[in-house]
Amino acid sequence: MIELRPFESLGAANHGWLDAHHHFSFAGYHDPARVHWGALRVWNDDAIAPGTGFPTHPHNDMEIITYVRKGAITHRDSMGNEGRTEAGDVQVMSAGTGVRHSEYNLEETETTLFQIWIIPDTRGGEPGWGARQFPRGERSGAFVPLASGMEGDGDKAQGALPIRADARVLGATVKAGDCVTYRPRSAGRHLYLVPATGKVRVGDVEAKARDGIAITAMDEVSVTALEDAELVLVDAA
Repeated sequence: MIELRPFESLGAANHGWLDAHHHFSFAGYHDPARVHWGALRVWNDDAIAPGTGFPTHPHNDMEIITYVRKGAITHRDSMGNEGRTEAGDVQVMSAGTGVRHSEYNLEETETTLFQIWIIPDTRGGEPGWGARQFPRGERSGAFVPLASGMEGDGDKAQGALPIRADARVLGATVKAGDCVTYRPRSAGRHLYLVPATGKVRVGDVEAKARDGIAITAMDEVSVTALEDAELVLVDAA
């Protein structure tokens, strides 16, 4: 199954400082057909105005992955962590038993990012945070694991940030006319693909930048770039 979810069909809320689009039900947006995709619970497409951001607030029992597309985001939390994550890079927060954090755009220009929430395999656990650079040039022509809780696939050795879920977040850059392929462990996995930039084709489905493609019941997924494209893919149970 391959289902296109056009950007124009997503839930949306513009708060002035924050222009948010929701691939899944979130806050004031509820669509019973788009509550989650397997363990993937949230995929928010956020644009944050300069000098603004999310003030300190709590989370628990969620794996929260932030993929910065443009600009940078500055993180502070109740564990004493502080860090600035730039475009193309990734940060992960395992909320565990509970954590409070803030996320601010301290830059002079707009920051855009994908915020991805994945339901953990088990509740509780010590909260944690980490960030890492993932140069776009090192993801050319292949999916590279950015965050992963899947064992036995070598993701940790490749530098993927750890999460506490049977899931992985991957990134790739693909030149126009080229194809990149991904093989899930089984056809029963829930895959969700979003081009951060560019236009792609999966099977008979064409998607433009920021559209979502929900995929399941496939042993192999081939993505053809119709334009130079930057891809983010979640593989979840």
